[in-house]
Formats: sequence, structure tokens, C-alpha cells
Amino acid sequence: MVLRTLDDMDLAGRTVLVRVDINVPVAAGRVTDATRIAAIVPTVRDILARGGRPVLLAHFDRPGGRRVPAMSLAVTLPALRAALGVPVRLAPDCVGPEARTAVAAMAAGEVLLLENTRFHPGEEANDPAFAAALAALGEIYVNDAFAAAHRAHASTAALARLLPACAGRLMAAELAALEAALGAPERPLVAVVGGAKVSTKLDLLANLLARVDHLVIGGAMANTFLLAAGREVGRSRAEPDMAGTARAITARAAAGGVALHLPVDVVVADALAPGVAVRTVAADACPAGAMILDVGPATVTALAAVIAGCRTLIWNGPLGAFETPPFDAGTTALARHVARLGREGRLRSVAGGGDTVAALNHAGVAADFGYVSTAGGAFLEWMEGRELPGVAALAG
Repeated sequence: MVLRTLDDMDLAGRTVLVRVDINVPVAAGRVTDATRIAAIVPTVRDILARGGRPVLLAHFDRPGGRRVPAMSLAVTLPALRAALGVPVRLAPDCVGPEARTAVAAMAAGEVLLLENTRFHPGEEANDPAFAAALAALGEIYVNDAFAAAHRAHASTAALARLLPACAGRLMAAELAALEAALGAPERPLVAVVGGAKVSTKLDLLANLLARVDHLVIGGAMANTFLLAAGREVGRSRAEPDMAGTARAITARAAAGGVALHLPVDVVVADALAPGVAVRTVAADACPAGAMILDVGPATVTALAAVIAGCRTLIWNGPLGAFETPPFDAGTTALARHVARLGREGRLRSVAGGGDTVAALNHAGVAADFGYVSTAGGAFLEWMEGRELPGVAALAG
């Protein structure tokens, strides 16, 4: 898929509607993590540098098509101003007379943020009339919100077809990274998939089996695969009703020449709690009353060898209950190994998903991965092989 980017647009003197994702975590009226705000800076600064007038479209939380003062984008203004280093004003609405007045009053070098698009029911309904009202405010549309691209909303889908449209810097970078990881990767390609449930990642696993050379299963998902292979998992979190599905996935991997990797040793404990007594046992020797909470060191060593022989890696989901030490050891060790291979130029790595990003930050290696997506649901749906409405709209 070939999309137009900012480089293809004449921005001088134009009002540019920029769909961004600044749905950031907030506590006590303050933004607690400005990662998503920092990510839009290259696009907004580029528009300003080329003489455009950036008007930001964004959602915040889930007001359900009603004006909810507690969900106003006003809370993001201090973080936006700090990140962009220019004046940022908030319009009281995203359509209508107040929005038009705010756009008309924009000064050179200023950024305008329109109020929460989800205050209007037409946004999530992808309503053509609402999209037309948004389009009336600008001359060019830029989508820099890959994290919202899996939603067919007015500001992500319908609007892109009403104005000359292109991808922003963040959107273009995300798509390029994913194409390099799954579309046309350097091989061998390994995917690391963790998390809690096989049932929530069936589409993902099916798509990966058609694309990868190695598939690593970790987290509580691995317990279901171990159970399906006739191994005791004690009181570990697992899905016994998905055992047949796990066996089918294993058989499909074998038939397709995909090497499927499960833990060979595991870290077990009687409870998921800090300071609890732990021990490492073979993957087929979990005590009846224990819980599998992480992969063991032999598994990390084996997986590190597999990854060292690959050229591309895509990672979604931790290998253990990393939020509670010492069950972070397996994920942290393997993440640091991947980061080192990346620094040495031996591996291209792409990672995404909320828990994955948190785990890589916990390990202190997020900056050393080739690309870390903050997109969450959109990242997963892309990995599942689904068409993303926000991306498809840019392609016409």
C-alpha cells in the first residue's frame, strides 16, 4: 500500500486538520504519561515549519456522544504546550460556529486543539454529516493517529475522503515498521506472543503461522499449550476448553514448517505475590498445588539462541507475570537480549501492545528496540491481518 505523506503536500498557508491520538493517562487533573503527545511532535512541527496552520482533532476517554466536562481535552494542554514549545489553544467545540471562529483567529506559529470529537455521536457513528462539518474547517487532512486507525470513525475514516489526505510522520513510521516486520521481512522471522488467553489471540496466531519461521508462545497462553500436550500445570491460569485449539495450532505449525517454541522450564510459586518462595522446575513437572508464573532460565537461553539466528522479530505480550518480581526475570532477560542484538545491527525488532510496552520499559530497553508501537488495538489488528479503516481511507 502506497500512501501520500506530508512530503507530498503543499502546506504553505493552508489550514491542516491533523487527527492525533492524545488519549493519555491522567490522574488528579494531570497527564501522567506524555508518550503519545511526544509522538505527534514531528508532524506538528513539520506543518508549522512549512507554513501550515495545524488544527488538531482528537478524542479523550469514552463520553458516549455527550459533552462530559471531566473528559475535556483541556487536561492535555500543559503537556502539549511543553512538548511542542509553541502556543496551543483549545476551541470549545470541534464543529460549528465556535470551532470556525477559533480556526479563523489562529495566529502564525500557533496550534489549535479542537474539543473532544467523541462529544458528538456522529464521531463514532462515522456520520457523513459530522465528517463534512469537520472538513469545512480545513483544507488538508493528515492522519497521525495509527492507534485509532482500527476505528471507522468520522475523524479517522470519512473525513479522509473529503479533503486531500496523507499520513503524518508517526503514521508513516508505524506502517513502515509493520511492513518491514510482517509484509516483507528479512528472514528468518520470529514472533514472540505472550499474554493470558489463547482465545483472544486466535486470529493473531492464525495470521502469524502463515508468515513466520519461528513462533514463541509465552505467558499464561503457554500453560494452555502445555496442558494440551498432556503436561501438569497445577493451579496455573489456563484455558482447558482451548486445549483442542492449541493442539490444532501446534499441528498447523508443524505442517507449515513453523518451529513452535514452548517453555522447557518454568518458575512456580504457591501465589502471585511479592516475596513469595519460588522454584524452577521442568515444564512437565509443575507441582499440583503450584502456579506457573514465569519461564525459567533454560527457556530464556534456548529462546535467546533461536532469536540470535533470526533477522526480524515481532513481539506482543510478556513471557510471565512481569508486574510482580521476581516473575519479571524471563521477560526482562529476553528483552535485553533482543535489545543487544538490535544495537549490534543483527536484528530488526518491532514490539507493541500495552503490556508489551510496559514490560520493555520495565526492562529499560524500549529505546533499543527498532520500533515500539503504542497503538494497542490497532497494532494487534494489523498483526491479525485485518484491514484498518483509517489506513484504508488514506489509500482512497
